[in-house]
Amino acid sequence: MLDFSILDRVIKETLVAIEKSKIEIYEIVEGTADEIERVKAELAAVQAETASVIAQVDEQTRRLKAARRQLVLVSRNFATYNENDIKEAYQAAEKENIKLVQLRETERHLRFRRDDLERRLRQLQEMRERGERLIGRLGVVLNYLCNDLQDLNVKLSEMQQLHQLRLRIIEAQEEERRRLAREIHDGPAQAMANIVMRADFCLKLLELAPAKVSDELVSLQKVIRDCLKEIRKVIFDLRPMVLDDLGLVPALKKFLEEYREQSGLQVEFTFLGEERRLDKRVEVALFRIIQESLRNVQKHARAQKVAVKLEILPHRVNVLIKDDGCGFDVNEVLSGKGEGAYGLIGIRERVQLLDGRLTIRANRGQGTTIAVHIPLGGQEGDRGEDKGGYCGRSHPDSRRGPEDSVAGSPYPRGG
Repeated sequence: MLDFSILDRVIKETLVAIEKSKIEIYEIVEGTADEIERVKAELAAVQAETASVIAQVDEQTRRLKAARRQLVLVSRNFATYNENDIKEAYQAAEKENIKLVQLRETERHLRFRRDDLERRLRQLQEMRERGERLIGRLGVVLNYLCNDLQDLNVKLSEMQQLHQLRLRIIEAQEEERRRLAREIHDGPAQAMANIVMRADFCLKLLELAPAKVSDELVSLQKVIRDCLKEIRKVIFDLRPMVLDDLGLVPALKKFLEEYREQSGLQVEFTFLGEERRLDKRVEVALFRIIQESLRNVQKHARAQKVAVKLEILPHRVNVLIKDDGCGFDVNEVLSGKGEGAYGLIGIRERVQLLDGRLTIRANRGQGTTIAVHIPLGGQEGDRGEDKGGYCGRSHPDSRRGPEDSVAGSPYPRGG
């Protein structure tokens, strides 16, 4: 079985990792920006120093040329200048040459350092630009992933709920099979066995006491009628033929009549609108919704009275089931933890499949109200009779909502 919690954790950890990566890249970009400012300041100082040294080199070159011209002049005029003058001129030229060599070495070193700083500055600027682009792309990716992964998370949650629902459906099917098997075994099967025994008894009476056969056949006829009634009840639970033959309203009336006898509850049924045939899917869904709701009332609500209201409008069908029972926690039940969970979840799924709307209002000790609205023909009508409320023109106060419109309700509104 797929563990949806693991997928949910992976999704959350992925988003956290992306967010952390974005923050780390941002910190790197910020650090690069600081380094760029430092390199710029250092480069400006080196450039100024280089310019100064270049100026000194130019000046020293001029001085060296002047010293060399003086040396040439002294060397050519032995009559005017003596040996000491020549020696001093030579030393002066050599000294200026040494200074020039030193300055040129300093210039070469500064030029190398300047070029290196300029190259490093370009690399840092490119790194910052790439980091900023990467942050922007990560932001876009993160937004897309947040939206997509959140949608995925929602879908995974829906898949998990659907998986749980399928399990409940299978459990409910098995439980329904067990119930039908018990009913058939305890009802029609026992009756048929009794009929076989009574038929054998009639055969023996024909030989021993023919006069008593008539009374025994009358009794056997009653057993057969009861057996037929039980079989028809089982068939009705499986699929009421009257629903296919006559429609929703007659099928509901028949079901509610039998429900009153079986449950002992006071059941009030109100029908408003035009009695007409609906789409088979809608009729079956509405019948099962009402059937399941009333079964929940009988099993769990500990109610005395229940009201069922059906309203067929041109573009919408409204159903209201209201009881004066013990109520329940809606969130707990719809999460699959409470009694009657499968019934209500099944009702919700039927309503969703028909693009309808389900409202459940219940509180502990204050009864329960279930309102269902199903659009007909894919339209949630807002014209004519559909405008304004649950009852349309059938109710004198069209401003009242569906939960307030149970005509003649004999008990306070539930939760």
